[in-house]
Amino acid sequence: MITGELKSKVDRVWDAFWTGGISNPLEVMEQITYLLFVKRLDELQTVKDRKANRIGEPDPDPFFGPDEQDLRWQNFKGRDPETAYKLVAEGVFPYLRRMGGDDSTYAHHMRDARFTIPSPNLLTKVVDILDGLPMDRSDVKGDVYEYLLAKIASAGQNGQFRTPRHIIDLMVEMTQPRPGDEICDPACGTAGFLVQSASYVQREHREELYESVQRKHFNESMFHGFDFDSTMLRIGSMNMLLHGIENPDIRYRDSLSESASPESERYSLILANPPFAGSLDYEQTAVDLLRVVKTKKTELLFLALFLKLLKPGGRAAVIVPEGVLFGSSKAHKGVRRMLVEDQKLDAVVKLPSGVFKPYAGVSTAILFFTRTDSGGTDNVWFYDVQADGMSLDDKRNLLLPEAKFGVHPAEPLTEIEHGKNNLPDALARWFARDTSERERPRTAQSFTIPKADIAAQGYDLSLNRYREVLHEEIKTRSPTDILADLEMVQKEIVAGLEELKGLLA
Repeated sequence: MITGELKSKVDRVWDAFWTGGISNPLEVMEQITYLLFVKRLDELQTVKDRKANRIGEPDPDPFFGPDEQDLRWQNFKGRDPETAYKLVAEGVFPYLRRMGGDDSTYAHHMRDARFTIPSPNLLTKVVDILDGLPMDRSDVKGDVYEYLLAKIASAGQNGQFRTPRHIIDLMVEMTQPRPGDEICDPACGTAGFLVQSASYVQREHREELYESVQRKHFNESMFHGFDFDSTMLRIGSMNMLLHGIENPDIRYRDSLSESASPESERYSLILANPPFAGSLDYEQTAVDLLRVVKTKKTELLFLALFLKLLKPGGRAAVIVPEGVLFGSSKAHKGVRRMLVEDQKLDAVVKLPSGVFKPYAGVSTAILFFTRTDSGGTDNVWFYDVQADGMSLDDKRNLLLPEAKFGVHPAEPLTEIEHGKNNLPDALARWFARDTSERERPRTAQSFTIPKADIAAQGYDLSLNRYREVLHEEIKTRSPTDILADLEMVQKEIVAGLEELKGLLA
């Protein structure tokens, strides 16, 4: 979480763009990303310069050559607006595009960089504000960038690119990424799942990351994200960089159209909330996915893709539209049967329908499964998330103080507060799914269902199919007693009328 003062500074950056004539939130984010990348390059070059001075030898591979020193952030930020604008437009951005041949993920995605800030005064104002942000630590950098990404979600239709962070946190905490994992999001968008996975590993496995081989794996081969939107690739790459991951594998890939064979059985953990556009033409769909499930439905094709990408023993936590759980088509039933019978389906966590408002009101669920290719499903754990800590209308306001929001609130929740935020309870019960959760009745918020019961229901995975609802017995009076009371009331009315007639006479 960033402080109110820092939020105010970030808001000033955002407002400067909007008042300066750039109203597309993704374009705003893209221009900020370019500028932050230039600032980051300057910071890295400063570190290289200090090392060169310390050892008394020139830097063998500088980011900025002798003729490119004016392109460094520290050298153009103090210039007059017209000079700085010309330097950035005619020098810095062509330089970014030239970097496209370098090995780093960021350089690759910057090769199409376009400078669209319309005026020198706007550039100067934005550079001054960005320069004043305290981004000397990766956690602060990451939080600032996350806050900027949240503003995309609040600014218009592009919010569909971003899964709420507290929902991502729940999925990451439940899957517990490990230092040896290779983690993939085949529809990564702004890379939120990868960033939170990295934060989890840095927090829970700090000591392992001190080892050089493990550190190299963390920075270069642990995180993999695909997307077919070049803007999102740039934003996602910068998000990873500012959270301290030096060179993640973030690349262009149309996950459903390209064959998954080169990536098959490569990843040990998949975390994803892929876009569900409805259906694809068979001609556009990768043949190896159609062999798994013959359908045009993107939500089913993505599940087939996840199974292809996972190593045996690999696990997944993925968000699906609720129709996947009970759809009656042959393809729907086939995918569910595959998860239950051929793989190991661990859990179904039902989310409230307002989680993705105001952009979508569709009901969704999180599926947790492990690829085994030999079955292993004995019981499936179900949890009904009824409240995620925010209002479920279009405003999505916090229902609790920030200290009691999210998966790990700073203070324990009361029963009333649990009614507003179920996420800590869901996490705690998840870890007890093989013990005390087995004893919970089907009337509870969470319960466990044996595989045989699921098979008997045609592999229906909707929570309401198995929930038992207790109806309170209501005792009603007999009709004879009710009629007797009506007769008595009628006699009182007649007597009253007779008395009123006597008074009037």
